[in-house]
Amino acid sequence: MSAPQGRPGPTGPTGPTGPAGPPGHPQRWLILGVICLAQLTVLLDNTVLNVAIPSLTRELHAATSDIQWMINAYSLVQSGLLLTAGSAADRYGRKKMLIAGLALFGIGSLVAGLADSTPQLIAARAGMGVGGALLLTTTLAVAMQIFAPEEQPKAIGIWSAVNALGFAGGPLIGGFVLDHFWWGAIFLINLPVAGLALVAVVALVPESKAPRGDRPDLLGALLSTIGMAALVYAIISGPGHGWTSARVLGAAAVAVPALGAFAWWENRTDEPMLDLRFFADRRFTGAVAGAVLITFGMGGALFLLTQHLQSVLGYGPLEAGLRTAPLALTVVALNFTGIAAKWSARLGTPGSIALGMVLMSAGLVAIAEIDTGGYAGTLAGLLLIGAGCAVANPAMAHAIMSAIPPERAGVGAAINGTLAEFGNGLGVAVLGAVLSSSVASGESLSEGLGAGQLVGAVAVLAGGFVAAGLLRRAERVSA
Repeated sequence: MSAPQGRPGPTGPTGPTGPAGPPGHPQRWLILGVICLAQLTVLLDNTVLNVAIPSLTRELHAATSDIQWMINAYSLVQSGLLLTAGSAADRYGRKKMLIAGLALFGIGSLVAGLADSTPQLIAARAGMGVGGALLLTTTLAVAMQIFAPEEQPKAIGIWSAVNALGFAGGPLIGGFVLDHFWWGAIFLINLPVAGLALVAVVALVPESKAPRGDRPDLLGALLSTIGMAALVYAIISGPGHGWTSARVLGAAAVAVPALGAFAWWENRTDEPMLDLRFFADRRFTGAVAGAVLITFGMGGALFLLTQHLQSVLGYGPLEAGLRTAPLALTVVALNFTGIAAKWSARLGTPGSIALGMVLMSAGLVAIAEIDTGGYAGTLAGLLLIGAGCAVANPAMAHAIMSAIPPERAGVGAAINGTLAEFGNGLGVAVLGAVLSSSVASGESLSEGLGAGQLVGAVAVLAGGFVAAGLLRRAERVSA
């Protein structure tokens, strides 16, 4: 694929996968295991805190606003810094940033585990968000560097399966730990994992970075951090405070001009964090558009699923977590065995995305509409969603990463992570609003949850076909 018009073509990263595209690193599968371990540490922390809310409320005397900031401090800092972290990894070295991310995440976990007040815990969570941003951008970028192009889809499939494990494992691990230890242990269990990953990264992961462009884009970093953090804050505040509240409108009033100024500056500076000419590539644009709609539908629908399991089917938090496990196990089984990668190779990227979205949409409809008076309809839906995720998500991530020059792999991973954060947050906000509106109009909670799942199904299906159509068109143009 050619580079965007007006910039030199990619020359490849420094390190073992140079510009000519020789075979991958000889220890690539072991290295993939190491970076997936680092990734899993961050992903577990995204969900593990939710099960500790009652303990934090009781033992730290935390108010509702304190709990919100404990959760939001992490996601706001992480989402705000993703582009900056990805750009730093490309400029200064992905291994360096991976080491820094693990160290910051470990230190933040230690402080959080030993915190004895809500301000300390909120500050520690913000520090963990910095480490999380560095880890989420560098793990996928390193995977793209150490594997030859023909192996990248399978490697990204395994990386994606670890994401699913993080989603399912957080509530389970958190519930188990809280049954046996105090709340701080949910953070301290990160320490041995982060320590092991840190040693393995130092010993095994090769360094790679862009062959040019050492000057940091400080203004771009500042504008993107302010704009993305304000935008995410507006989205997560909307359901609780109202979309026309001063808090939401104020955050939006910061986000819109900051992101507008960021786009203007990136189009003007010689060494931008995010080259806006990427968006002229239909393959990139198709993958971005599809990713936003897909994560919108899935993020919101899975948020509703937890309420469906607990409020409608009557399961406790730990049992509800166990009953979501089939989704993650399906993703793991299809990606780790390479079955999903084989399907993708036969179908091509557009076909894989379309098939995956159809399966995921069907799963959401099954959860909403199959009324067996028990878990059977939900189980069928989870299996369908898992199969769809296994096929579509790696194809989508690979489409984004392969549409960007190799020396900008960190920025590509940052874009992938930013889309996931944005889509998930928007999905929770909008589908949560659908639920609230349905219940307010006199429908039962079950009916409201079903309506939200159906809206999510439509968004997922639309996202799949938008992305597949644009990617198919891009393939025809480049043929």
